[in-house]
Amino acid sequence: MNVWIEWKYKTAKNLELTLTTEVMQAKKALLIAEDFMKTGRTKDLVFYDEQHTMWTKKEFEKLLKEVEEEPHHIEVFFDGGFDVQTKKAGAGVAIYYSRKNKDFRIRENSVLEELDNNNEAEYAAFWAGVLQLEALGVRNTSVHFKGDSQVVLNQLSGEWPCFEDEFNRWLDRIEEKLKELKIKPTYTAISRKENREADQLASQALQGVMVSSHLNRSE
Repeated sequence: MNVWIEWKYKTAKNLELTLTTEVMQAKKALLIAEDFMKTGRTKDLVFYDEQHTMWTKKEFEKLLKEVEEEPHHIEVFFDGGFDVQTKKAGAGVAIYYSRKNKDFRIRENSVLEELDNNNEAEYAAFWAGVLQLEALGVRNTSVHFKGDSQVVLNQLSGEWPCFEDEFNRWLDRIEEKLKELKIKPTYTAISRKENREADQLASQALQGVMVSSHLNRSE
């Protein structure tokens, strides 16, 4: 969870200023806020998240305790592969997240049929990742999606237009589900090498090697 702080500061000459910080992780923001309060010149200090929701310091401390119980710091890596000869697609998803001060990883793949090309397989893999988030109970938080498909990521972010009807159907389905779950997505295009885990999962699905794991990485 990323936030920024806004507060009023009174200088030694009684000049009152309204100041804001850069966006930072929630725990770091709370520590900095506590330092601000120690000066004795800080008042009306509040926190804002990326959705511009405002909290007082007391409300924010309560929120952080609740957040620790829910999945957070979530990254979703996705990749889709398509076999032209068999007309089958493979979807691979790797999800990293934290909960209760522990780090977890989910790895899932699946075989898909009735798709037409590799780009559609990429959309299907992204959709599979979103469904995993729903099953995990992810709600009302930010999620960072990473993949090597420029088409999917740029069309989802709105940077590229989408003219293909089949892609628009995937876009509508994904956007509707993200809105339902109140997930604030961010998108980053990465290299195939950086996406090798999801890529391998998609390839394994096409080879008939199915993977489904949920690992506590803190143990």
